[in-house]
Amino acid sequence: MIKLSHPHGDKLDVLASRGRLRRLSLPNGVDLSSNDYLGLARSPELAARLIEALQRGVATGSGGSRLLRGHHEEHEELEAEAARFFGAQRMLYFGGGYSANLAILSTLPQAGDLILYDALVHASAYDGIRASRADALSIPHNDAHAFEATLKSWRQGGGKGCPWIVVESLYSMDGDVAPLADLAEIAERYGAFLVIDEAHATGVHGPNGRGLAATFEGREDVITLHTCGKALGAFGGLVGASRLMCDFLINRARPFIYATAPPPLQALAVREALALIQAEPQRRKALQDLAAFANNKIGERLGLPTSGTQIIPVLLGEDGKAVRVAEKLQAAGFDIRAIRPPTVPARTARLRITITLNVDQEIIERMVDQLARILEDER
Repeated sequence: MIKLSHPHGDKLDVLASRGRLRRLSLPNGVDLSSNDYLGLARSPELAARLIEALQRGVATGSGGSRLLRGHHEEHEELEAEAARFFGAQRMLYFGGGYSANLAILSTLPQAGDLILYDALVHASAYDGIRASRADALSIPHNDAHAFEATLKSWRQGGGKGCPWIVVESLYSMDGDVAPLADLAEIAERYGAFLVIDEAHATGVHGPNGRGLAATFEGREDVITLHTCGKALGAFGGLVGASRLMCDFLINRARPFIYATAPPPLQALAVREALALIQAEPQRRKALQDLAAFANNKIGERLGLPTSGTQIIPVLLGEDGKAVRVAEKLQAAGFDIRAIRPPTVPARTARLRITITLNVDQEIIERMVDQLARILEDER
């Protein structure tokens, strides 16, 4: 028998030697790492509504793709309600933000088009761009002038296709906000589409939690992605776009056509979450107050720059240091994880601290004190 060669083990050994080997670990300690910003994932209110739905027969599985028998009235009701809430012409519900980003960027830009993407966009956006037939260029993070200069140069060089500007509204690893107003103006001036991933802003920021792109939602040249598995405490992703673009996705997007549809029960969960965030604006206010408290404590106690949002990176640089500090915090009862390259740029390994309604000021204060002691020991 021929012995198979397995280079995979060698590659894992290399990752381990660099301090970058990933392992699964269960939640342990207080939540300072999840994206359950509004505390809805385990909320009794949402659970009660889902129990009632199960009792009246809402299905836990869809049974097929949306274009076969997997299309249920819960999907239609969610998409109609979400379009009304966010202000989109139409919305499509996908099984996750990853598949939604993959669908948008692998399907809508065409050969001869140009995709300009912020250097720090989600991995799912990168994968969608790689699968596209359009040319693509990375733009320095949050540099609206660079977007415009690149578009201008491309047009002057004979670029005839459609430009696409791809950004996040609130960046998942840095917690900073995109210059959306400037980018929307550039998109209009150059006849470009603006694709805005609202994953970490949906439910938290903007009027009624509609996101940071609420002002631009519904424009023909704007496409949004609202993730449902973060602040909404459920599952899936909602793409907001013109009716024409949604029809094109239904007909051409492989992640939509060939994937089993999201469970009807999850579509209902998202719709109920949208109702809850509208009925309980105090959740957003409480989160904003808690995030401000955490940013102030980290800035004052540690002397570090902060983001001003619910995502607070603590840059440590070295991979091993980030892992050690995270492990010490976990041992002290604070579930904070280390983020290392290639998820973030080289030499920017960090702690990613997220503030959710699953903690309070007293927990945050204890965590900051503990982090200060650990960082002092690391010097």
